[in-house]
Amino acid sequence: MNEKWLDRLYRTFPALSYRNFRLFWFGQAVSLIGTWIQNVGQGWLVLELTNNSAYMLGIVTMLQTLPVLLLSLVAGAFVERFPKRNVLLVTQSCFGILAAVLATLTLFGVVKYWHVLVLATLLGLTNTFDMPARQALYAEIVDKKDLTSAISMNSMIFNLARIVGPSVAAFLIAALGIAICFYLNALSFVAVIAGLYMMDISHIHLQPSGRSAMKDIMAGLKYVRTRPSIMFPLIMMGTLSLLAMNFNILVPTLAKVQLNIGVTGYGTLMTFMGLGAFLISLYLSAVGSRGGINHIYWFGAYGLSLSLLALSISRSAFFAELSLFLSGICMQAFNTLSNTAIQINSEDEFRGRVMSLYSLMFVGVAPFGSYFSGWIAQNLGVNWAFGISGVLSLILVMVISIFWSASLKRQPI
Repeated sequence: MNEKWLDRLYRTFPALSYRNFRLFWFGQAVSLIGTWIQNVGQGWLVLELTNNSAYMLGIVTMLQTLPVLLLSLVAGAFVERFPKRNVLLVTQSCFGILAAVLATLTLFGVVKYWHVLVLATLLGLTNTFDMPARQALYAEIVDKKDLTSAISMNSMIFNLARIVGPSVAAFLIAALGIAICFYLNALSFVAVIAGLYMMDISHIHLQPSGRSAMKDIMAGLKYVRTRPSIMFPLIMMGTLSLLAMNFNILVPTLAKVQLNIGVTGYGTLMTFMGLGAFLISLYLSAVGSRGGINHIYWFGAYGLSLSLLALSISRSAFFAELSLFLSGICMQAFNTLSNTAIQINSEDEFRGRVMSLYSLMFVGVAPFGSYFSGWIAQNLGVNWAFGISGVLSLILVMVISIFWSASLKRQPI
């Protein structure tokens, strides 16, 4: 009976049939809850330190993502020279140390805004190397046919953490203060580090190119430029990451300033968004390997833009919750299928560099989006920030889709 149950589980979620993936996945499940607890705590801490300034919260996010913009191409060439697991052991340890430092500063009441800026920059630097290594690791621990399942399952736990984390963070902040959020995040990295140590990577054999890092970077850029099936998903990702994914700036401002629902209400808003993202990730993890999901990708791209327009007219917590639920579904569908399309169409030799470009488009352009959204929210109001972002996103998605369709002759991703 147990074997039948496992066989059914592995057929439904094929990525779980790989031991290395299970180890990494379960460790990530714990760590990501801690990450979301810290995300909520840090956003609330910055608002308290800056008298509710969305602009200064945007500066924190900008510095947290700026290293990805500046160094992601170098990071991609770097991680291809080492086992991805070993790179992740270093980066995940650094994440834990940085969380512990912020927790201690907050606990003793000495934390200043500039402390958060410095730690955010160091976090971003670490993430610059962590992201391409983490994304490329999936192709080393599961077969290509099960990549959609692996990426979707990782998205599933990411969004389950997005559901659990904000609610837990809101309770902890109200009951025990902000510092406990950062301590719990630091502790959560023990799980993923343990999982990485237990992985068997004896089957992975690196084949360094023998070229300099700069030549590797140029070769990677040429590779992407000559493959529309990689280039256009990257362009689309960069566009929506810039304009449509600034929720970490706008949602706390919406909760605290526009709706006046406090930290508990903020946690509830993020929970609704996480619930939508979790449900679509669950669906994609089960059906992704069957193909025929091109329409879901476009639903995600257009739906995300429209959900921002809905948020721009939100005047009640209930309507904002529904809009964020839709945002979560659309954003996660788009992100998961973008990642899958890029990975499936990439050759192993170029995967680290391609995924560093993915990191650049997904995270590296975010500093500009954070600044843009924060400035509008500060000067015109958060509703205007959602509305302007939604209109621009919708227009650019339409333009890119026209060029992409012409290039690929409407071939599915």
